[in-house]
Amino acid sequence: MKCPLPSLYTIAAACLWALPATVALAESAPRILPPDPAKLLLLDTRVIEHAENAHLVLGTPEKDARNPLLPSDQPWENATNNYYPNVLWDAGEHLWKLWYKDVLADKEAIAQMDGPSTVHDVGWYLLYATSHDGLTWQRPALGLHKFAGSAENNIVARDCPNVGVFQDAHDPDPQRRYKMVFDIGLGKPRVRFSADGLHWSDGPEVAGFTAQQGDTHNNAFFDTRSGKYLWFTKLYVGERLVTRLESDDFEHWRSSGVVLRSTPEEGKATQTYALTVFPYGSIYLGYVMMYHAGSGRTVDCELAWSPDSIQWRRVQPGKPFLPLGAKGSYDSGCIYAQAGPPVVQDGKLLIYYSGSPTVHVGWKRSGSLCLARLREDGFAGFEAEDQSKPAMLTTSLLRLTPDHPIHLVADGEVKMETLPEKDGTVRLKLTFSPGAKVYAIEGATLVNPALPSP
Repeated sequence: MKCPLPSLYTIAAACLWALPATVALAESAPRILPPDPAKLLLLDTRVIEHAENAHLVLGTPEKDARNPLLPSDQPWENATNNYYPNVLWDAGEHLWKLWYKDVLADKEAIAQMDGPSTVHDVGWYLLYATSHDGLTWQRPALGLHKFAGSAENNIVARDCPNVGVFQDAHDPDPQRRYKMVFDIGLGKPRVRFSADGLHWSDGPEVAGFTAQQGDTHNNAFFDTRSGKYLWFTKLYVGERLVTRLESDDFEHWRSSGVVLRSTPEEGKATQTYALTVFPYGSIYLGYVMMYHAGSGRTVDCELAWSPDSIQWRRVQPGKPFLPLGAKGSYDSGCIYAQAGPPVVQDGKLLIYYSGSPTVHVGWKRSGSLCLARLREDGFAGFEAEDQSKPAMLTTSLLRLTPDHPIHLVADGEVKMETLPEKDGTVRLKLTFSPGAKVYAIEGATLVNPALPSP
């Protein structure tokens, strides 16, 4: 529920609309959520200055009961491995698009490639699927690459490990509308371009990577806030760390070094395997895949945030945002969350991920496309620690935006008091009843954007 707060005190519950049970609401079209500098997620540690009887808790994405949506059951899907889903809602075509990783781990499968070739002694395909409703997925017979003598398959590219794909509306060249980032080993980044996401040309040589960067779910996008291309990948120095690079032209890259790693207490037993990043509200969010090398070699997904795409913090280290399923289930071994912009439908964020029953051992393992949903803005929120008492939050100094009425994003009954400060700035005092949860504030920006010391 998003509730306007035009007066000194407003009860959020008053914004609930009662609809007869017999009224059927038509499902709305998906929409990509653009960045919003006037939306403050409360998981941002700069927003809340004081809390009484309140603590931050992670949101709980609900896994779809129909999972897995797209099992890896075709002959050329020899081992979809980590899957690395790249998901896009194309509003122009009213179509969901998916690009995902395929490894040909068996010699028999490699031999059936049209012109067998290997990287790291295995074959590589990039596969493509589409959906009109986000639930039922099709593998179009594209006729682009042969497997076992037939081109009736969904292969769009080959010899491209660890792929990230994104749609770039910023580039004026229509032949570069889709961009692919991948690597053929540490320190060996590659890019390709496409007009339609299906027919790919080789890109230029890229520069600026060190010999330790690569070998994970490479993911990139054009960042409207900085006006640069950003690329997130792995830095490997005996353990897996997250590194960031930026570029003005998609060819010459500058590294920001390590931007996220496990805690000293976790050490090498738990490592940051991959970080898929997207702008959200006034900040950046990332699904961080955590590799539990010292305890079963499983991979689960946590949530991380950053004020600038360089300084990253895990929201609740050690607590999965997308937890593994029950032992033996379709996603009990590894989870790899999508790369791609955030999409909301009917008030729910759609979060696609790869689920695998197999732990992170060897090439011969496969994942399947899965879906989870989360209430919009509900990545994490404050709720009462003691539910028998009210909870209270006081924000840091805020500047209200004159063209954007202030709103709370909350569930349950919430009151707000505006505490005026000098120069027209304010603090907000939020009091919420037991059972209520507050996620975000809309219509305000931070006066002091500096990140507190950890």
